[in-house]
Amino acid sequence: MELLRLGPLGLERPYVRDDGVVYDLAPVTADIDGAFLASGGIARARDALARGDLKAADIDGLRIGAPVSRPGAVICIGQNYAAHAAESGAAPPTHPVIFFKHPNTVVGPDDVVLLPPDAEKVDWEVELAIVIGATARYLPSPDAARDVIAGYTISNDVSERANQLEVSGGQWSKGKCSETFNPLGPALVPADEVDPQTLRLRSFVNGEPRQDSSTADMIFPVLQLVYELSQYMVVEPGDVINTGTPQGVALSGRFPYLQPGDRMMLEIEGLGRQQQRTERVRLS
Repeated sequence: MELLRLGPLGLERPYVRDDGVVYDLAPVTADIDGAFLASGGIARARDALARGDLKAADIDGLRIGAPVSRPGAVICIGQNYAAHAAESGAAPPTHPVIFFKHPNTVVGPDDVVLLPPDAEKVDWEVELAIVIGATARYLPSPDAARDVIAGYTISNDVSERANQLEVSGGQWSKGKCSETFNPLGPALVPADEVDPQTLRLRSFVNGEPRQDSSTADMIFPVLQLVYELSQYMVVEPGDVINTGTPQGVALSGRFPYLQPGDRMMLEIEGLGRQQQRTERVRLS
């Protein structure tokens, strides 16, 4: 089962795909958001499917939106793959590196990514994203994190490296928060249908391979990340956690940074595929 939000930006409606058929989820919820996830919405969607209460939908031509609406926070983990830390010139961290993206960076998986007016070092980062389904507050163990994860999706943690590293003042968010810098989706796959530590993740730019790795190579696995985050903050339903990216980004020096007109394609096994075209911001 996959949860989807389809329609124009700001007017997305909820849908569910099961066995290749897409159904209108409006009889169950007005949207896929934190309130839906926290109130057992995924179980209600499954029950509605099982009862035959949902009608098949014609989605031809509909834009794919981010699979969760209005995340309260986008929490990111840096250097969570040893090879990526190495290509960034850093030693593997002994504790998770945490930074934030503004929630309004989140756009649909196939929406245009806007390059800031003077940016010359914009980079791609394929990441497994966790969507939280219940409040995580001082969890007693990593295993307890299973009960607060609603599901998983694909994230592109787009980054402007000069702002992130050269004028950061020591905090990465300057290079992470430009508009459109977090394409998310296409679908939210429920947590009980995914083994998050055995997924192949890949990225391509203009059809050429860039990243190719497995979530098995994470330094801090998914459950450990959610557990540790809950010790530092209250993570709430609908929040998104970007779990880090593997090697193969432009920061490595092996590939050019993104230019206007480039096309990114990112995929994670079992979670689907997203693709974006880049454009330079036009200022009036």
